[in-house]
Amino acid sequence: MRGAFFTQQNQPLEIRAIKKPKPVKDQVVVRLHYAGLNHRDLWIQKEQTTPTQGIILGSDGCGVIEDVGEDADPLLVGLEVIINPSLNWGNNPVVQGDSFKILGFPDNGTFSDYAVISKNQVFEKPEHLSLLESAAVPLSGLTAYRALFSKARLRAKEKVLITGIGGGAALWAFQFALAYQARVYVTSGSEEKLKRAKELGAVQGFNYNDPEWTQQALKAGGGFDIVIDSAGGSTFSQLPDIMAPGGRIAVFGRTAGNIPDLSTRALYWKQLSIHGTTMGTRDEFLSMLDLLESRNIKPIVDQVYPLEQINEAFQRMEAATQFGKLIIKIK
Repeated sequence: MRGAFFTQQNQPLEIRAIKKPKPVKDQVVVRLHYAGLNHRDLWIQKEQTTPTQGIILGSDGCGVIEDVGEDADPLLVGLEVIINPSLNWGNNPVVQGDSFKILGFPDNGTFSDYAVISKNQVFEKPEHLSLLESAAVPLSGLTAYRALFSKARLRAKEKVLITGIGGGAALWAFQFALAYQARVYVTSGSEEKLKRAKELGAVQGFNYNDPEWTQQALKAGGGFDIVIDSAGGSTFSQLPDIMAPGGRIAVFGRTAGNIPDLSTRALYWKQLSIHGTTMGTRDEFLSMLDLLESRNIKPIVDQVYPLEQINEAFQRMEAATQFGKLIIKIK
């Protein structure tokens, strides 16, 4: 079998031949057909160090169960499954526990022919999605679901601003909000991405490279009930000024870096809430899958790359030119 290994910071992944894993106890072996690329994989490649032998990256995956451990149901063999990459959350739904980690680092992930994982982390693939489409769901779908519903507590008809449209989690938040009858606005540094978002149902889009974008947004939206942000950075400091009283901001990324000064007066006078959020619980993963099926929501896929061309997918993500999920075809 093959695996795409992260071996050295700021270096391309290395495709290696390795032994097929064997399940123990409650584990299953999934023959992966597709995997999804996330910004997390890019950040790991740029910022983390790894053991000498390397680590197989990848948090998203979908495939077929080929083998099971002694404590797993043998009837699972042959089932098409989607993998939940949120591992060892713990008992408190409010925040992850000390043992929490995400599939793909520091343990081996899904950029490989096979993945071995606990039976509790796999779920039957949504019927309305293909294996390829299902691989676009897990990490970004779960992140967006928790941010929008568990943290920001979206209600129908509210005005929602989603920053940095085009990435996986931002697009999932966009689609979930539309399905929940929200009035959705977006930002991007790309006019083409703003155009596509409006074609998909956005009320209006704002180019964050325009120094007056916040004034335009406030005029157009009249104050937003919710902002879903994956960037942080200096732009985040402008968000309180465009929020409606009682507004909620959920942030789960840092593509633009750390957040500088905030307007303290806007926070308390408008009674705003800022929620940091990461991944989600098993129950949230199941609720997210239910939402996909009940509203017949399908992911937006940008491009598909064979495993041998995975480094080209990383290059496209780093260039920030994608609109939708980047998928790795494994089988």
